[in-house]
Amino acid sequence: MMRIALFLLTNLAVIVVASITLSLLGVNSYLAQSGTGLDLGNLLIFSAVFGFAGSFISLLISKPMAKWSARVQTIKQPSNNAEKWLLDTVRELSDKAGIKMPEVGVFPAQQSNAFATGWNKNNALVAVSQGLLQRFRPEEARAVLAHEIGHVANGDMVTLSLIQGVVNTFVIFAARVVGSVVDSFLRRDGNGGLGFGYYIVVFVAEIIFGIAASTIVMWFSRRREYRADVAGAQLADRRDMISALQRLKAESEVPNQMPDSLVAFGINSGVRHGLAALFRSHPPLDDRIQALNEKRYG
Repeated sequence: MMRIALFLLTNLAVIVVASITLSLLGVNSYLAQSGTGLDLGNLLIFSAVFGFAGSFISLLISKPMAKWSARVQTIKQPSNNAEKWLLDTVRELSDKAGIKMPEVGVFPAQQSNAFATGWNKNNALVAVSQGLLQRFRPEEARAVLAHEIGHVANGDMVTLSLIQGVVNTFVIFAARVVGSVVDSFLRRDGNGGLGFGYYIVVFVAEIIFGIAASTIVMWFSRRREYRADVAGAQLADRRDMISALQRLKAESEVPNQMPDSLVAFGINSGVRHGLAALFRSHPPLDDRIQALNEKRYG
């Protein structure tokens, strides 16, 4: 029930912010004043406002949402040696990367995983699973933390939101243009306005374009994982980063316990084959290990 409420509140916030922005920009409608066809200039503004509003609101609330959905327990004062080591290691790595110390937390999951999120690289969150802390050797865990610090230092969360905003804009704009073209072709009555066929075509086109756009976003997500692996190798040690990825591979059969909204931000997202591989947020672990061995990305 709470998830549904948060989903509805997030979408309501998008509508309110987008509506206010459109009002300030003087965009009341993307229909042409003649009543037939589209005003492409207004449509582009409309598409960009709604496309970017959703991605940036999601980015702004990403940190509190991650804490809630993954049940992250942030560490203010360490209560044991493991928590002290975790805080000290993140502080060391963030200093080395040139960013401010992020919040550090642990979330309850036996799967070995970790993630970083937050709209500001100097006010981020880095969290690791209990399973990773329990089973990884300290140097492997340090490499995983370096990987996550690399995401923060590279500004990957903001860049991914920008790309998501661009593809959202394309989907909204292109679907309505296609809908208008098809509707004008099908209607023979010559009446003004948009027919019922327009809305059907827009609905179908948004699904098709949305699926295609998702492959672009996921392609970038996979590229940023390679870059974060390189950052982990530079901040920690290349051999330790490779060892950590090999350990993740050995545990690949463990069910993914990360919330769906955080899978793209974790170090391990599970295995997908065939066409589903186009929609995976992470490259195969074998490819990541090979890229580090070959120093392919730095």
